[in-house]
Amino acid sequence: MDQIDWALLVLRMGTGSIILAHGVNHARGRRRTTAWFASIGFRNPELQWLASTAGELAVGVLLVAGLLTRAAAAGLVAIMVVAFWSVHRSNGFFIFRPGEGWEYVATLAMLGAVLALAGPGMASVDHVIGIDETLSGSAGVLLVVGAVAAAALQLALFFRPSPTPATKNAG
Repeated sequence: MDQIDWALLVLRMGTGSIILAHGVNHARGRRRTTAWFASIGFRNPELQWLASTAGELAVGVLLVAGLLTRAAAAGLVAIMVVAFWSVHRSNGFFIFRPGEGWEYVATLAMLGAVLALAGPGMASVDHVIGIDETLSGSAGVLLVVGAVAAAALQLALFFRPSPTPATKNAG
C-alpha cells in the first residue's frame, strides 16, 4: 500500500463511520425522526425515515468495508443533496447558525464525490474481490450525476414544505 491507499482508507473509514453513526441515530429515534421529517415537509415521513435510515446505514457499512465504494460514495452525495435542499440551504454556510448551516452536508458531499472518483484503494473488499478497477473514475462521475438526479427526484416526489408567512402572502 502506498500513501494514497492509506489516505483513501482513512477517508473511507472516517466518512463511513460518520454517516453510519447518523443512520444509527435515526434508527434509534424512529418516532422522533419520523415526526421531524413530517415537520420539515416530507410527505409520507415514515417512508422517508426508512429510506434515510437504510441509506445512511448501508452507505456507512459499505464505505467502511470498501465494498461497492463508488456506488456507496455516490449514495452519500445523494443523501447530502436531500439534506442540503430540505434543511440546510436557507440557514447560511456555518453549522453553528440557527437551523444549522450547510457546511457539514457540503463537506460530506465533497468527501463522497472524492471517493466516487478516486475509488476504494487497496485496503478494501473491492480490491480483494477484484472490482476496484472495474469501475473507473469516469464511472464515479456518472454515479455522482445519477445520485444527484435521484436526490432531485426524491425531493420532487416527497418534499412539500409549508409556505413561509412571506410566501403565503405573496400569491
